[in-house]
Amino acid sequence: MPDDKLRLTKALENRATEEGFAAVGIAPARLAPKTGLRLRQWLEEGRQGDMLWMVNRADERSDPATLWPEVQTVIMLGMSYAPATDPFALEQISDHGRISVYAQGKDYHDVVKSALKRTARWLVEQAACEVKVFVDTAPVMEKPLAEAAGLGWQGKHTNIVSRDHGSWLFLGAIYTTLDLAPSEPGRDRCGSCSACQDICPTGAFPAPYQLDARACISYLTIEHKGPIPLQYRKAIGNHIYGCDDCLAVCPWNKFAKAGAANRAFLPRAELAAPALADILALDDADFRQVFSGSPIKRTGRNRMVRNALIAAGNSGDANLIAPARALLDDADEVIREAAGWALDQIASAQP
Repeated sequence: MPDDKLRLTKALENRATEEGFAAVGIAPARLAPKTGLRLRQWLEEGRQGDMLWMVNRADERSDPATLWPEVQTVIMLGMSYAPATDPFALEQISDHGRISVYAQGKDYHDVVKSALKRTARWLVEQAACEVKVFVDTAPVMEKPLAEAAGLGWQGKHTNIVSRDHGSWLFLGAIYTTLDLAPSEPGRDRCGSCSACQDICPTGAFPAPYQLDARACISYLTIEHKGPIPLQYRKAIGNHIYGCDDCLAVCPWNKFAKAGAANRAFLPRAELAAPALADILALDDADFRQVFSGSPIKRTGRNRMVRNALIAAGNSGDANLIAPARALLDDADEVIREAAGWALDQIASAQP
């Protein structure tokens, strides 16, 4: 690598660290053809469920140059959200809901994108290049790009695994017209381990490195808008927003340090261990107030209350009968159905 590019890359790494990123790497602006083929096969099998936006822009997702023809290099950055507490701590506390670690603090879209913009602005000042920044909401295949940039590898749970940060990295991308030398790509180190496959409550992994979103608790509780299919309700347990089980069980997490996590993602007290009764009592205004600044706000009150009703039914807790019964007349049809199911489940659990 020429000296000027080497200096720029080192300076970029330092700047990214100052902005709160725990990992940075350089990927070519061309993904391997097999990446696009796998995406299309996944879509053809319908494993994206209701996420039709993945179908509509599949070509742009498969090839960065289709999204932006001028791109020469993709800078991938990772921000740690490694938890300080055990994600399984609430598993047996059935009258409380489990919220995915990533959603217990500030909205990562805002935190990561702000840091990306500052880093990209610095890069433009240093090298007079063009840039575009992306965090999760654009047709960008962050995980294959992160692997190509050496941030880690796509594990058997299909998420990025880092030797230094385990499964706890938020990913962001800077597309640039700069021609930078790529980093050494990540190498798969899952070996014979099947922990993430074995622990999935709903069996959402048809095979290692394959995910059927339609059976995934994260998809069912966040993306899916209708009634949760009956065959998955008991397996959901007390998950009310997302699921960390396959991530949390990964042995590589032993190297992740909670102190490396960005402080913006520290859990808010009301999101770390919410009582189901409190969630069931929320109207739309209360929901917006409680979840202001959280990624949960994007999901909306109705889905969150639906999820809490499923957890209430699984709890068998007679104390949740009254708040569930109050939702039998809710304006939302999906909530009314979930309330009836929850009451039936609680009743059947009583002596």
